[in-house]
Amino acid sequence: MLNVHFAQQQGPIEAPGIDYAAIMPMLIVFGVACVGVLLEAFLPKHRRWSTQVALTLLALAGAGVALGVYTADAPPRGITTLSGTVAVDGPALFLWGTLLALSVGAVLLIADRTVDRGGAFVAEAGISPGTVQDREQAATQSMQTEVFPLSLFALGGMMAFTAANDLLTMFVALEVLSLPLYLMCGLARRRRLLSQEAAVKYFLLGAFASAFFLYGVALLYGYAGSVRFSEIAVATAGTDRSDTLLFAGLGLLLVGLLFKASVGPFHTWTPDVYHGAPTPITAFMAACTKVAAFGAILRVLTVGFESTHWEWRGVLWAVAIVSMLIGAVLGLTQTDVKRMIAYSSIAHAGFLLIGTMALTEQGLSGTMFYLLAYGFTTLAAFGVISLVRDSGGEATHLSAWAGLAKRSPVVAWTFAFLLFALAGIPLTSGFVGKFVVFSAALSDGMAPLVVIALIFSAVAAFFYLRVVVLMFFSEPAEDGPTVSVPGAFTTAAITLGVVVTLLLGVAPTFALDWAGTGGFALTS
Repeated sequence: MLNVHFAQQQGPIEAPGIDYAAIMPMLIVFGVACVGVLLEAFLPKHRRWSTQVALTLLALAGAGVALGVYTADAPPRGITTLSGTVAVDGPALFLWGTLLALSVGAVLLIADRTVDRGGAFVAEAGISPGTVQDREQAATQSMQTEVFPLSLFALGGMMAFTAANDLLTMFVALEVLSLPLYLMCGLARRRRLLSQEAAVKYFLLGAFASAFFLYGVALLYGYAGSVRFSEIAVATAGTDRSDTLLFAGLGLLLVGLLFKASVGPFHTWTPDVYHGAPTPITAFMAACTKVAAFGAILRVLTVGFESTHWEWRGVLWAVAIVSMLIGAVLGLTQTDVKRMIAYSSIAHAGFLLIGTMALTEQGLSGTMFYLLAYGFTTLAAFGVISLVRDSGGEATHLSAWAGLAKRSPVVAWTFAFLLFALAGIPLTSGFVGKFVVFSAALSDGMAPLVVIALIFSAVAAFFYLRVVVLMFFSEPAEDGPTVSVPGAFTTAAITLGVVVTLLLGVAPTFALDWAGTGGFALTS
């Protein structure tokens, strides 16, 4: 009776308003991921691979079409939906498009079964590495097809992560994108112990980072009385409350976000996980996770904490310098190609953080363009790495790449072009990305930081050029590795990455214009 009386006093409960057209790309991805799980349970084993590949690619295409249709009529200032928990605005739409495009290439790499017979993923993860059953399984054509719905769940989490309009939604999205990645990192067909070690390390450190994030959310709620960005922004703009909760909460929150973005000194998981995970999953993480993480960082700093930027910018200056230092200097010491690209990603995270701190329209568009350019270049680079193989699988030690141009000129020239893009050589997307980010930083008064970034860019260019010299000016070993003939899926993924890297280097206007269309939705 009391409950009925209370309900009558309060009036009817209204359902939250949902703009289904705005969130349709995300709904398609999550919906098809659930369908993929059901197919794993009911389809015969021999039909799963073809069905899952087709379904996953159709999901990405359908989400892309829904995104394009909505973008054509999207409000310039964006909207918030699902009771204000999701903001669909210009940056969210651009980042969603970037994630979907990158996921197409990543899924093609994951689906390939010709470079590594049977695919890169183990069919039965419960078999102990190194046993007779493990060796027999490595020689079979079986593939772990549940990796496809897992990748869609991770992608859906990334899309929600970049569009979250409050900290609790962002935390849930963080877990949704992270948990499938932890699992997929441990499914390598070859070098199983290394792969499982990478998965455990990523999981444990990721759990610590999530704890930092959640503790930061609690402190910020104690400060602002809300977890919504717009209300946190109002509290930071004018309140007599102690700033201790504010900056302690923001610091802990940023630890969780910077970990996911592999920004030094929160990078310790990156080299080991990049090295140990199956290369298609490494490509997926390197390209898509960085887009999602920096998309979230941009939203948090711009929407929630812009009025306090004078307090936290100095700390992020130091973090950016440390990240560039770690990535550039330790990258010089690496003898493994995958670990070298991992330290390269740490240096690039420092460059991206510079654009993130600008808090201007130019900084926002420049950072998002950099994410787009870096994602496609990295995706194609890992696709090329998967082709150089010996009897034990991928030959990632630098000595195996000596004289590669004489064994396979096409692969060597392709990889050299991608390394030039990572180094920021003109006529590549990497040059344009660094140019727009550094220009935005200069316009916002960060000239000393830009000079430091240019120095570290020159240092990092050395270890890219070292690989190029090794491929073209060294003699190949007689018992050196072979270069596999890529299948149609791997060829398509590498071609997509190379073409986009070239187009964004010579004709970047379209992508820059799209990245600069509209800012964050600031309504609650």
